[in-house]
Formats: sequence, C-alpha cells, structure tokens
Amino acid sequence: MSDELEAAGAAVTAGLVAAAVDGAVGRPARPEPEALCRNCGMPLSGAYCAGCGQRAHIHRSLLHFGEEVLHGLLHFDAKAWRTLLLLVARPGLLTRRYIDGQRARHVSPLALFLFTMFLMYFVFTLTGGASVTPQSLSEADRNAARAELGAALDEASADVAKHEAALARARSQNQGVASAEQDVAAARRTRQIVEAALAAFDAAAKDGTADGATQRMTAALNEGASRIHTGNAALDDAIRRQIRNPELALYRLKNTAYKFSFMLIPISLPFLWLMFIRRRDIALYDHAVFCMYSLSFMSLLFATVALLSLAPIEGLLVLIVLVVPPLHMFMQLREAYGLSTRGALWRTAALLAIAGTAFVLFLAFVALVSMR
Repeated sequence: MSDELEAAGAAVTAGLVAAAVDGAVGRPARPEPEALCRNCGMPLSGAYCAGCGQRAHIHRSLLHFGEEVLHGLLHFDAKAWRTLLLLVARPGLLTRRYIDGQRARHVSPLALFLFTMFLMYFVFTLTGGASVTPQSLSEADRNAARAELGAALDEASADVAKHEAALARARSQNQGVASAEQDVAAARRTRQIVEAALAAFDAAAKDGTADGATQRMTAALNEGASRIHTGNAALDDAIRRQIRNPELALYRLKNTAYKFSFMLIPISLPFLWLMFIRRRDIALYDHAVFCMYSLSFMSLLFATVALLSLAPIEGLLVLIVLVVPPLHMFMQLREAYGLSTRGALWRTAALLAIAGTAFVLFLAFVALVSMR
C-alpha cells in the first residue's frame, strides 16, 4: 500500500512540477483599475505584470490552493488536448512547430516529459499486482519455471567444464594461464548464483505457508550470497545486500529509475547528433525537443499497455508494443526533420538500435546508483 501512496504522491508532484515548468495554472482575475504589482510596484494593466511577470491576482486562501492542485492535475485545456492529439497522430508536426517557435499553443516538451514519466510510474505501481511466488503459480507454470532454472544450471555447469578444460590446456602449454583462471572463476560464480536461485525456488515451493517459504528462500539466498567473490570487496558487499533483500533491491531500483528518468535524454542526444551529423541546420536543442516528445509518447503508450494488460488480450498487446513504437518514430522523424521516406526508414532502424542502447546504458546507470 505504501508503494501506491508514494506513486500517487509522485504523480501529484509531477503534475505540479509540469504545471510550474509549463506556466501558471488557472486563469487569474483581471486587476482592479490602477492596481500595482505587489512584487515590483509597477502599474498593472492585465492579468500579469508587464515588468516581472507575476500574476495580478494574489490569493491567500487554502481552498484556492487546493483548487490549484486539482487544476494542475486534472485540467486539460485546449492547449493540452491539442498537444496530445498531435503527439499521437502527428508527432513530427508537433516537434517541428515547437522548434520553429509556435510554443504558446502547445505544452512544452519538458513539462510533458516530466508528467508522463511520473504517470507511467504511477500506473506501473498500481497495476504491478502482488508479487509472484512459487505458491502463486499453477503447477504447470511452476514446473516450467523449475525446468528453466534447471536448464540454466546445466548450462552454467557446462560453461564451467568448458573453461576448466581450457585452463588445463593453458597449464599444459604454459600460456594464458592467468586469463583462463579468471574465466573459470567467473563461470563458477555464475553457477553459484544459479544454484542459489534454484535452491530458493525449491525451498519456497516445498513449504505451503508464506512465512515458511520466505524463511527458506531467505536462508537459501543468504547461503548463495555468501559464496559470491568478484575480487572487489565493495562490489561483493553491494551484490550480497541486493540478493539478501531482493524486495528492497527492487523497490530501490524502481525509485531510482523514475527519479533519474531524465538521464535518458543526455544518453540519447549524442546518438541522435551522430545520426544527423551532416545536417548543419539542426541543433542539439532540436534533438532534445524530439527526444522529450518521443519519450513522452512512449511513456503514455506503456502506461496504456499496463492498464490494458489487466484484460486477457496478451496477443494484441504484444502487437501494439512491436508495431506502434517504430511507426511513431518513423512519423516523427520524417516530418520533424523533413526527411524522405527512404531517409526516415533507415533512421528509424538506427533509432530503434539507439533506443535499445540508451535503455541498456540507463539500466546500468540505475543499477549502479541503486546499489550504493
């Protein structure tokens, strides 16, 4: 329940931050004749001060403050609807218009990015459901999971045997022994981790009570964690902490991911710049706008998929995830940068690879930060 409350708080914060980034919420009343700005003392002639930009209408009502919170979260005026419609149907036109200066008519990419990222996290938290344990699986699924873990252990054992044979050859030839020993040590560590996971699964599956299963799984994980030795004491300690408390590790990983979601932008920008390195008319700012609008759409898409996953339409959801992102990228690339069909196609393929690379780098960054 605390995760849901925290996610709801994050969504509220996101709405307020996005509203602050994009501009003032609500429609302030016009000032009385000959009123002065309370910030700079300049005469007011409209809803905002011409000198400092502060609102003419200043309130001190707690009820009005609550109204602003709800307004920032729930009020979708014509600008918001226009932006969302273009983001879905013509993302390239939206990107091009914002870059060319038509900004008062559309929600800024930064505000939209902040809100959609937090919204996606909120939806993921609500639709995540209960944690999956061996007891919650059907017998067929439990047997399939056990078979997969067993196959992974067999593969890890075969890998150890292969590297041990390579080490024996290296010793007989007195060449490359140190490297072969490192390979053997790494393979053995992998096998230890798989063995610990398999032992934990078996321990939980044998015990019918949740408490007993948790105790057995914790004991098995602790035993497996104690056998991890990477050669770096600090890294060993960090990995052991994550294995011994996987729920806390997952919680920290999710929180770190949404708190540092903005890192996807600087990670992606160099790749986009390289893709258009010969285009002197395109600045890094243009790529940033493209990136934020694209990530905003993807956040909305995956939040929608998470909601739809509650219904038994897995095949349709897989089709959506496979087809919609590349189609949206193609549409946005073609119109935002004025590309031909051929140019947009190969850049779409490149952008898919860029997105995968950026996501892997982001996950590595998140994992390192969350392990501290």
